[in-house]
Amino acid sequence: MKLPTPILKIRRKLYEQNIIKSVRRNTKKINNSRDLSTAQEKEIEQYWRNLIGIKVPLDWHRYFYKRTGVYSVQYIPTSLYFTDIIGRANQMNFARAYSDKNVTETLLKGVRHPQTVVKNMNGYFFDNEGNISKERAIEICSNLEDVIIKPSMLSHGDGVKKFSCTNGQTSVEGKSIEQLFDSYKTDFIIQKVVHQHERMNALNPSSVNTVRVLTYHSGMEVLVPYTVIRIGRKGWDIDNETAGGISTKINPDGTLCKYAYGAPGNDMIEKTDTGVTLEGYAIPSFDKVIETAQRLHLQLPHFNLIGWDMCIDEEGEPVLIEWNVWPELSQSANGPAFGQYTERIIKEIWGRKNSRPF
Repeated sequence: MKLPTPILKIRRKLYEQNIIKSVRRNTKKINNSRDLSTAQEKEIEQYWRNLIGIKVPLDWHRYFYKRTGVYSVQYIPTSLYFTDIIGRANQMNFARAYSDKNVTETLLKGVRHPQTVVKNMNGYFFDNEGNISKERAIEICSNLEDVIIKPSMLSHGDGVKKFSCTNGQTSVEGKSIEQLFDSYKTDFIIQKVVHQHERMNALNPSSVNTVRVLTYHSGMEVLVPYTVIRIGRKGWDIDNETAGGISTKINPDGTLCKYAYGAPGNDMIEKTDTGVTLEGYAIPSFDKVIETAQRLHLQLPHFNLIGWDMCIDEEGEPVLIEWNVWPELSQSANGPAFGQYTERIIKEIWGRKNSRPF
């Protein structure tokens, strides 16, 4: 049942307020006195009024400028991004089903995927041959080494755990494989850990370090507004910034920029925990990663804006870890998310109907 418009407006307003409160809390964690000038604030306001005809909150411009020292009118306010931009760029009514990690291998062809061991979809178990019983799934998973279990309908590294299993006993909190299944209840996937390229492994061996590629489908082109690399911290399994990892921009030639950023207040990191200097470090097979993301995007016409997470395997081939139709924007590491394409992207999508429900 469709909710009345006043209720939807209230929900949207509360959502926006919560996001703004969050960025203000994060801004307070940054230990410097840098702030926008009055002239800069006016310039930002005028830029966005000219572009979309409304006033945007300046909280994110303040946050990124304070954090990085890089001023730009083109930073995308996160509240605007999640309330209006995503819903106009992508048909969100398709999002939940399409982005289920259990269907990625079936949906997207022409790319390597992590090897799947077992899937659970709506409570039903599957192996690579088809539907199986829970007892058979337990048997298959009773002796495994270096696998990942993760919810198939969540993102940001939520619920991702690396484990091994011997005679039905897992390395996760002493749980049996059946208890581990039961703790996830439904909609999860178990895959073998990808053995990454030696240059990716050197950045942090405990996590599979991924390249995030943001792509935008515009007419007959697939644009790449930015690419960043996400790197895990020492001993951590996950590379997501929201889960404790760090991110830095990848230059067009495949080399890394000087600084990485982690959680708010954890800024301008020049070396990984393994001692690798970021600036100038070359990412293997970077051109292949870009080409793969652009090619895969053409298989998903319902979504104009997609975030791709790929690792590089030992053979130098891109492996698709996951893709996201509401990707977080890495504007600390990268700068303004849409960069040189900002006006083009915003103008193309702004006249479209917003498919984002509240």
